[in-house]
Amino acid sequence: MASKSEVLGSRTTRLTDLTAAIAALPRWSVVLLAAVAVRALTFGNPVVHVDEEFYFVTAQQMLHGAVPFVDVWDRKPVGLFLIYLLPAAFGVPAGIWIYQAMALAAVVGTALLIARLAEKAGWGRGALTVALLYLFMINFADGQGGQAPVFYNLLMAWAFLLVVPKPSDESGDRRRIHRGTLAMLIVGVAMQIKYSVVFEAMFLGLWLMWREVKLGTSVAHVIRRGCLWAAAVWLPTLAVWAVFIVLGHGEPWFYANFGSIVDRLSDPPMVLLRAFLKIALILGLLLIVSGLSRHVPVKDPSEHPVRALFFGWLIAAVIGLLVFGSWFNHYALPVLVPASLCCAGYLGGTEFGRKWLTPVMLLASGLGGEYTAWSAKWHRGNAEQLDALADGIGHGSGCMYVYSGNAILYSYTGRCTVTPWIFPSHLSRERENGALGVDQLEEINRIFTQRPEIVVMRPTYYGERMESHRLAVQRMEEMGYRLRGRWPLGDLYISVYELPAARKAPPRFAASKPS
Repeated sequence: MASKSEVLGSRTTRLTDLTAAIAALPRWSVVLLAAVAVRALTFGNPVVHVDEEFYFVTAQQMLHGAVPFVDVWDRKPVGLFLIYLLPAAFGVPAGIWIYQAMALAAVVGTALLIARLAEKAGWGRGALTVALLYLFMINFADGQGGQAPVFYNLLMAWAFLLVVPKPSDESGDRRRIHRGTLAMLIVGVAMQIKYSVVFEAMFLGLWLMWREVKLGTSVAHVIRRGCLWAAAVWLPTLAVWAVFIVLGHGEPWFYANFGSIVDRLSDPPMVLLRAFLKIALILGLLLIVSGLSRHVPVKDPSEHPVRALFFGWLIAAVIGLLVFGSWFNHYALPVLVPASLCCAGYLGGTEFGRKWLTPVMLLASGLGGEYTAWSAKWHRGNAEQLDALADGIGHGSGCMYVYSGNAILYSYTGRCTVTPWIFPSHLSRERENGALGVDQLEEINRIFTQRPEIVVMRPTYYGERMESHRLAVQRMEEMGYRLRGRWPLGDLYISVYELPAARKAPPRFAASKPS
């Protein structure tokens, strides 16, 4: 019988062999396998997050001729909905799998770029660690699906890789200037996925100009190049605006993209405090370790400006997070790229970081992120529950109004919409009051004049405008809506109301149909 020391030695040998085998694999394969492992729980689930449901439905509406910001309203830039066009063309459920595969590719690409950026800063020993850290941490911040930053983080990492300073940089090097222009253009494209990138864009533009000064560029050339880079970053947005002006929708586009952001109300103080504390919990350890990385010595003086660029990027991302407020969990996603990157210095450059902190952070983020994704699925529901709810609603030709609940029901039932404000909380949430370009109560009244065949309503939620809720209930009572049934979706029961046949409106064309 083997002794305890022999058993322990055998186990240690197997663990060492496994570690060596993993280390021998190409980096991309390790990152891909890790990404599949931590995201597999959500594959095929159409109710990962209400935002993603809405992006998918909006893309379907666009494929059937709807004009964003006019026929279907939101304040997100049009680029986000363009990403979802390909998945939406395949309908449901195939399109759900496709957009989640696209999101998987985006996070793998971003993680690999983070590793490459770490090497550029002299943090090569921590490169793979922080690539995996990013993959694991995004589940903590509701990034297990296809949130906007999941896609534009890839563009931001690429843009920063293009401008990493080199010892051979010269003021008159046209290729270096062109790389800066391309980087700012890429950031401009990222802004058309979500405008929260603007603070990182401002930092990168100012850093590029500061770099010109350090290289001895004349003031006139610094100003000229700064104007070129500013034009590059705003070119995608101006081009989109021009398209909408030509279509005759320039004013609705401008209000939805900019005016409505200013008009939106703030959440109550306790809601903001709770949200901020959750964001702080997600980012706290990463920011602390990133700060420790500043004290890791450089091996070559050329690494100083590279590290300064990355720490500046992190500060700009945190400022952007703080300024935008609201602080939903997924607002932390843009910060995770520079925060994970800057952890590489301490995790790879110190013995304590390599030996103790790295396994603790990877294990905690991996298990914790997976638990967070599982918890979100338990609370929000799954494909089987959504299918049952959609079957309960039925696939008739009559229109539907999802007052509160899940926008993806439009895709799963094929029923037509009765309002451009199909994201449910736009008309039902208190903080959206006065920030939609339409009065919430007037729009709810207008909706019921169209006699939608089906009305969907979840239980009341914190932050709901009770005037909206009472009006919707009152109109349903006046028009004789009857409860068809209640179906579970996650930890909620969704109520479905139907209009009696004698009072139904004539059938209309359904903008989105199930495949």
